[in-house]
Amino acid sequence: MRIHVIAVGRARRGPARELFEDYCGRLSWPIALKEVEEKRKLSAPERKAREGELLLAAIPDGATVVALDAGGRAYDSAELAKRLGDWRDRGVSDLAFLVGGAEGLAEPVTETAGLVLSLGPMTWPHMLVRAMLAEQLFRAQSILTGHPYHRE
Repeated sequence: MRIHVIAVGRARRGPARELFEDYCGRLSWPIALKEVEEKRKLSAPERKAREGELLLAAIPDGATVVALDAGGRAYDSAELAKRLGDWRDRGVSDLAFLVGGAEGLAEPVTETAGLVLSLGPMTWPHMLVRAMLAEQLFRAQSILTGHPYHRE
């Protein structure tokens, strides 16, 4: 199963990017980061819509799509691991996680997603969300393999 993190914005060097890369390096699933960006000055609604178009265009053909949004369903780590294991066992070859920008995700993005996932009700910097997602993917992998990283 290949994992694609498709995110709005360009990550600068720094702790959040380094943490993302550290957890990605621990995963046995191949993971790729695809960054999309709209550079034109647009109103907030226009920017949100355009970023949605860019995210949707970057999804690999046939991928299972997970949109990260505060209004989505919150899973605990064991539930996320079970969901990932189910996708893996069903032969899902590509799994795409979509991370929006400052305006959030456009409605067509959340409508396209097979799962809208929340990392909690708080607002997180979208650059930090990448690191949090990568850590949870590693934690899920650890749960699925029986590795002691995850403790309840």
